[in-house]
Amino acid sequence: MTTLLSRWQFGITTVYHFLFVPLTIGLALLVAIMQTLAYRRKDAEWDGLSRFFGKLFLINFAMGVVTGIVQEFQFGMNWSNYSIFVGNIFGAPLAIEGLLAFFMESTFLGLWIFGRNKLSPRVHLATIWLVSLGTTLSALFILAANSWMQHPVGYRIVAHKALLTDFWALFANSTLWGEFVHTVLAAFTTAAMVVLGVSAWKLLRREETSAFLRSFRLSAVFGFVTVLLTMVAGDLQARLMDSQQPMKMAAAEALYNTQKGASFSLLTIGNLSGQPIFQIRVPHLLSLIATLSWNGKVAGINQVQAAEAARYGAGSYIPIIWVSYWSFRLMIGLGVLILVVTLLGWVLHHRGRLLEARWFLWASVVAILFPFLANTFGWLFTEMGRQPWIVYGLMKTDQAASPVVVLSSVALTLAGFTVLYTVLGVIDVVLMKKAASQPLEPTGTTGPSGPLGSGEGGEGAPGEEWQEEVPSLVY
Repeated sequence: MTTLLSRWQFGITTVYHFLFVPLTIGLALLVAIMQTLAYRRKDAEWDGLSRFFGKLFLINFAMGVVTGIVQEFQFGMNWSNYSIFVGNIFGAPLAIEGLLAFFMESTFLGLWIFGRNKLSPRVHLATIWLVSLGTTLSALFILAANSWMQHPVGYRIVAHKALLTDFWALFANSTLWGEFVHTVLAAFTTAAMVVLGVSAWKLLRREETSAFLRSFRLSAVFGFVTVLLTMVAGDLQARLMDSQQPMKMAAAEALYNTQKGASFSLLTIGNLSGQPIFQIRVPHLLSLIATLSWNGKVAGINQVQAAEAARYGAGSYIPIIWVSYWSFRLMIGLGVLILVVTLLGWVLHHRGRLLEARWFLWASVVAILFPFLANTFGWLFTEMGRQPWIVYGLMKTDQAASPVVVLSSVALTLAGFTVLYTVLGVIDVVLMKKAASQPLEPTGTTGPSGPLGSGEGGEGAPGEEWQEEVPSLVY
């Protein structure tokens, strides 16, 4: 029971933390693009939009930092056996993430916030691009650790500990690059949908229509491209999963016996392990997803269970089937909805009918939730589909918990974190709504070269451009 509650605690805090991570990765890039358009075109509206969405980025960056701190404590307290086992492996990528990527993004974020009136426009623009690079590198180093849990490489076992023997193998891990590309593209999609939804909300209120039509168009095109690429990356991941974790693929389809030309069920009503009441199936699609072959062989749950029992010893190696089955489909289904919303949004904007389609603008506001739900279901599938392994093939979850932690302490902290994170969630929503309700900030005075400063190429003397007061909400 203690291990179960520890899993619930880590799951709740991690899922909550990951609400902010993809948004900050994606918003950093979109704000950098907006500021680049402002700089290149001497355009006051793009400058105002970069500041506007920059506030939303800062709020969520702060929330991501606060909620991420808890993870490290849980590794040491609730999962000490796991930390002892993987410490030699995880030490390198996580140390690099903290010392290089996080310090990089936080340092240049400070320069971006406080250097607006002290740096030249070109240097100030460079700072937000370096922030974006830092957030992406953070994802790379953290996913290097997570991908090792999915597919261990470059190690040897000594005295019940995994020791790193090949540092570069961590970053040559095929699972890492599948996860990294898929996760980062999903982060870009998340930010695009937030910008799309906020822009739609401002358009519904008829506030600064010209500017928010621009941000709507940018996010619709950007979101359509990134969600399409996310699907392609997910398809590549599925083939890796079929070879590296065949039980996860079998559980995703509730496929109990090995089949050639396996069909894919879009929807199942009823018992997944027995005779369902109703099913919609696409012939051969699962084989295509898993093997790129029309009649490719996909291993079944029963056969994989027998193989893993023979290799690792007696016990069940089957995850919770309904969690794997439905989280996989909900992730894909929400991705398809995002694709439809972004495509329809671009079409309506292109035809000049967006402002008339108030029903679609409201739908776009609701669609802000879609990527967050898709990200959550995706990670539920990734982590719970690997059970009973915490490190695939090397350590089971019930072996990883701390032996000295008692049930009452885990229950108390679980309740405390749940309450605390709920309060933080309310604060985040209030701050986001307050920031989104504000008008665009007026930019600097128009000089000979446009509204973003004087001098050739916008390189006015430091302090001559963007002279307005720093907004008190975030800065």
